[in-house]
Amino acid sequence: MELLYPFFIAFTLIFFSELGDKTQLLVLSFSSKNKAKNILLGVAIGTFLSHGFAILFGSNVAYFSGENFQFYLKLFTYFSFLLFGLIGFLPKKNKNHTTSSNKSTFLQKFCNLKLNCIVLIAICILVGELGDKTFLASLSLGIQYPDFKISLILGAILGMIASNSVAIFCGKLIGNRLKPAIMELVSNILFIIFGLIGLISFCIINTKT
Repeated sequence: MELLYPFFIAFTLIFFSELGDKTQLLVLSFSSKNKAKNILLGVAIGTFLSHGFAILFGSNVAYFSGENFQFYLKLFTYFSFLLFGLIGFLPKKNKNHTTSSNKSTFLQKFCNLKLNCIVLIAICILVGELGDKTFLASLSLGIQYPDFKISLILGAILGMIASNSVAIFCGKLIGNRLKPAIMELVSNILFIIFGLIGLISFCIINTKT
């Protein structure tokens, strides 16, 4: 059970956060010209490189010694989940929208390069996920569960694969029924829930000690 809980959190957060995301829309654009297995392999490699790095880095930070450091690090991690979720409910500023559009435009131009499909998708996922909310969440998960790196990485990879599989095989349903705003709402709520669960358990443990 200890291995399943971090896996479940990583899988759930990544799965819902990826639905309707710009990287998923790029993956969807590849589906008409490439085999699904090649696309999903590229997604898996890109996720391993991006979220894997975030989780490993967060895990190494969590190993730093010092009781006070560990206390505030865990506290920061739980608050960060709440922050990620709450920020998602704030109105989007034009500056942030422009930055996101520039990133999407860069990825779209990159997709026109003549590279192997798997390599191209892997790089798109790697570049597209860097600095995103899901990437920062993986970093926080690495800090929170430093001893469960494999579970977290597998959860992130399978979450991305499952989310993009839904997009590839049910593209019209995703586009017409599951609006990006709804997916973002679900994602924000999940971040807040996991943040609250972490804070409550953190308070209970420290109260007993």
